Amino acid sequence: MDTRPNSGALSHAPPKFVVGSLLRHILVMSGAGGVGLGAIFLSDLANIVFLSWLNDRAVLSAVGYASSILYFTIAIGIGLGIAATTMVSRTLGQRRRLRAARYSVNAHIASLVAGVIAAALMFLTIPWLLTALGADGRTHELATRYLMIVTVGLPALALAMTSASVLRAAGDARRAMNVTLYGAVVNTILDPILIFGFGLGIDGAAWATVGARLAFMAVGLHGVVRVHGLTARPRLPAFAADVPTFTTIAVPAILTNIASPVSNAYVTAAIATHGDDAVAGWAIIGRILPVAFGAIYALSSSIGPIIGQNYGAEESARVRDAFKLALAVNVGFTAAAWIVLALLSPSLVSLFGVTGAAADLITLFNVWLAPLFAFMGALFVVNAVFNTLDFPHYATLLNWGRATLGTIPLVHLGSWLAGAEGVLTAHMAGGILFGCLAVWLCLRLFDRLLGGAHPAG
Repeated sequence: MDTRPNSGALSHAPPKFVVGSLLRHILVMSGAGGVGLGAIFLSDLANIVFLSWLNDRAVLSAVGYASSILYFTIAIGIGLGIAATTMVSRTLGQRRRLRAARYSVNAHIASLVAGVIAAALMFLTIPWLLTALGADGRTHELATRYLMIVTVGLPALALAMTSASVLRAAGDARRAMNVTLYGAVVNTILDPILIFGFGLGIDGAAWATVGARLAFMAVGLHGVVRVHGLTARPRLPAFAADVPTFTTIAVPAILTNIASPVSNAYVTAAIATHGDDAVAGWAIIGRILPVAFGAIYALSSSIGPIIGQNYGAEESARVRDAFKLALAVNVGFTAAAWIVLALLSPSLVSLFGVTGAAADLITLFNVWLAPLFAFMGALFVVNAVFNTLDFPHYATLLNWGRATLGTIPLVHLGSWLAGAEGVLTAHMAGGILFGCLAVWLCLRLFDRLLGGAHPAG
């Protein structure tokens, strides 16, 4: 596909994902995405390591509480990005480039507006949210300061995630990777400078995160506007016409992705009843998990554009094959991550300098619970397929089922039986049923939808 800014409405070359090896497309997109996500997750992990050197357990606990709330902001960005991916990738699959450019610019405008509104609402409710999670005293004070600073960068994050989604929709794995990769480098450089050099402590970590989000935004917009030219002059009538389509996809996708933060918040509150050491361990696991399974997060965001282009091109067989290959890749990625985590578990405990309940939780996850992430990975892949095929409400129902029926009763039972370790075990085990159910529903949808239906829009 001709990706120059002045390319015309139609391209004579087929869209990137409609031809060639599907496995190669999946591995290239997931690999590039995994590098980008891995970099930002590693920077988050480094952030925790730097803060642990302050030898203040309240700081680690504060970041643990703050992370549970920040998941909500990331979920909003992911939902907005899913809408952008779906609209742009399917339109490119139909070789309607000018329409794809229009969708791209209007998706960015909608994401900016949503990001500003979300930031304002979060800023006003931070103290209440932290109290609801169980934070108190100095931990509450530190978490409040951290969140009030980080929230400033939410609009930039929303724009950056939309830009990365548009780049993936166009098949540009490298530049989508660079959005997070360059931001992670900025974050990792700023962290020690602000935390130790300027003596800002946890406030310095928060400002480093804001700086990273501004870098995300700059790199993403450069790729969309300057490299691919997937932009057009904003026009109010076109924006008003596209917003209903955008929100039809984005709202269910946001609701779907908010389910996981709700589940994590409940788990955080349950673990908090077992002490600050347990919360610190949970906070560290929250940083280890996305580093170890970054490729699976990338897989779930990469399969959408591949499905979208082939669905737009009415390549039903390739849609089915892409889904099955994505599930197989998910299992392979999980097995590899589990082996690494199990082998490095003692080193990770030593790296963070934790003992007691925190060390026990980290070891439990690394050695015994990590393989269960394969079921969550399957659910992520299915979510991407449902969103791309205009069935986002299926993903919403599955994720909220996982966050409620698959979390609350099991976590309550686990807490009663085995304390903080029981909470973590129950939380991971709850994904088994819903991961299997999601795959079954997706296969049934293929049987019903791909026999001759045409893509919408």
